[in-house]
Amino acid sequence: MLASSYSGILVVFSLVVAVLASYTALIMASRVAGARGRASLLWLIGGAVAMGFGIWSMHFIGMLAFRLPIAVGYDLGLTALSLVIAVGSSAFALWLVCLEQLPRRRLCGGALLMGAGIATMHYTGMAAMKMQPAVIYDPWLFAASVAIAVLASGAALWIAFRLRHDSERVVLARLGASLVMGCAIVGMHYTGMAASAFPSDSWCGAAYTGIDAKWLAFVVIVVSLAVFAITLIVSMLDVRADALAMSLDRANSELVQLALHDNLTRLPNRVLLGDRMEHAIDMAERDRRQLAVLFVDLDGFKAVNDVYGHHVGDLLLKEVAARILKLGRGQDTVARLGGDEFVLVLDIRGPEDAAELSQRLVDQLAAVYVIADHAIHVAASIGIAIYPENGRTTHELMVNADAAMYHAKEQGRNGYCFFEKAMNANVHQQLQLQHDLRRAVDNGEFLLHYQPKVVSPAGPMIGVEALLRWQPPGRGIIAPDEFLPLAERTGLIVPIGNWVIDEACRQMRVWQAQGHTDWTVAVNLSTVQLTHAGLLDVLRDTLHRHQLEPRHLVLEVTESTAMRDAATSLAILNQVAALGIGISIDDFGTGYSSLLYLKQLPANELKIDRGFIAELTQGNDDEAIVSAIIALGKTLGLKIVAEGVETAEQQALLTRLGCNVLQGYLLGRPVPPAQVALSMPVHYDAR
Repeated sequence: MLASSYSGILVVFSLVVAVLASYTALIMASRVAGARGRASLLWLIGGAVAMGFGIWSMHFIGMLAFRLPIAVGYDLGLTALSLVIAVGSSAFALWLVCLEQLPRRRLCGGALLMGAGIATMHYTGMAAMKMQPAVIYDPWLFAASVAIAVLASGAALWIAFRLRHDSERVVLARLGASLVMGCAIVGMHYTGMAASAFPSDSWCGAAYTGIDAKWLAFVVIVVSLAVFAITLIVSMLDVRADALAMSLDRANSELVQLALHDNLTRLPNRVLLGDRMEHAIDMAERDRRQLAVLFVDLDGFKAVNDVYGHHVGDLLLKEVAARILKLGRGQDTVARLGGDEFVLVLDIRGPEDAAELSQRLVDQLAAVYVIADHAIHVAASIGIAIYPENGRTTHELMVNADAAMYHAKEQGRNGYCFFEKAMNANVHQQLQLQHDLRRAVDNGEFLLHYQPKVVSPAGPMIGVEALLRWQPPGRGIIAPDEFLPLAERTGLIVPIGNWVIDEACRQMRVWQAQGHTDWTVAVNLSTVQLTHAGLLDVLRDTLHRHQLEPRHLVLEVTESTAMRDAATSLAILNQVAALGIGISIDDFGTGYSSLLYLKQLPANELKIDRGFIAELTQGNDDEAIVSAIIALGKTLGLKIVAEGVETAEQQALLTRLGCNVLQGYLLGRPVPPAQVALSMPVHYDAR
């Protein structure tokens, strides 16, 4: 037998090529599995060529590493045939691992076919030497090489199937798997070579007619490296292209999300709400069912923003959205229109379903919120419009639900109201009034009348209360009860209230110049103003601008306003008192004061509500109540003022009960500033 040997460098290089071929095969499996349609077919063809050429290259580099003491060559036809077999086996393998499933029977069958293909490629390559006499094969080693090919093919198919999808850690797994697969392929090749024996008189029939071994070595090495490089580069570019496409898809999805959802609460916005309402209306019309549209508006939300800041307000809106979603059903639509407005669209069997959910919403949204270590209270006013009774289009249902919501606010807030046709006219009136109010602020259509406050029982006069009036062009004077509720809802009360403070202080400075140096002017402060962030700055600037001492200004705050958020009110009023401004608790007896908080409020004055004065007579219940209020106020060191005094009997009784200051039509009506000096108390008869 001819003595044979191996080139160590080429053996190592064959192992490197086998590992690269295995890694390329895994990459190709991933690309084929990830592609669709024509792209998948192109990747399958390209992958089969690259993978097949890699396996074939490893085989022939191993053949070139094998040395005999005779001239050796390779037949071109059989060499090409072995390459075709390698490519065909690779195509079959890639197709197999990219199927949805790879059960055990299919895996075993595929391993047999692919192993047989690789073994056929190897022994076809051996036959390309055209040795004479024929190569002698050891049957046991021959069988072992085929078995190794089958087992290696099975392992490669299973590994490729498991690693065909991209993930975060798949690269390391593919590298390890490539090393295992490469060693198996090399093991099969060199086991097959060990099975061959060459008689001592052997000669190579392709030594002078086939491909020269040196040239074959050069071509195989260069081309194999080029194929691997090109394949991996193209694959990497495709991966990056896929990654870019996925990034674009994600960006597009995010843009759609932003376009159709509220950025803060992630609820559908007005655009998506409109689309869903159209769909819901179509379905309700087809199935002859009813829909309910609930328009939810938070009461007191602006005060939260002003006192605690917009960050806390945003957190509150998120919590409100979560509570609404928790109460809604899966098929209901919950949307945020902006600000503190939410809308629910419900499938209902009847109006009672909408009423039940609305009451649950009112109860849940009124429960305390603990946000950033603050205990916050808000309420909800809900308007309900029913399809088809209250509208057949999205616009009609939204407008009517909004009108019902405003009606709920007018009824006292923290409740719900069904739409009625009469509300539409009221909505148009409110919109026109709101427009006129904005114009009035800009055009200076407001004026102040002043009502005297006198020392009990009949003087002297110690100050006035400034009362707002509105006089639009071409119309008479409008009382505040007709426009102040709307001004509070729309926030216009802030610029209006700031004007009142400024004008009252200006007029007070005029009276001081006329010699009334002991008078004070009282200004009513709304809930919105009290909690507005700019209140203290407005007070400081106004007093400085008119050179008025703070003690000449009194802010009247109703008992309900002061107690709505007692802790916050206390903090703000303490800052107001620190400026030296007087504070009066207005309408006392009508709210729900905590005596603990009342004791802590920095008030100088307590005004008894006119409701207790209107029917005040000797010995009735109102006398007992007024007497108790006066006693409480004096215990707290407060000056007691009674408003709404209209009869001499009330004047005498209040004086006897210990009231310090009186105010009412009996003692002087609200008049323009020029007439205040003429509006002095009537004669007092002590009998």
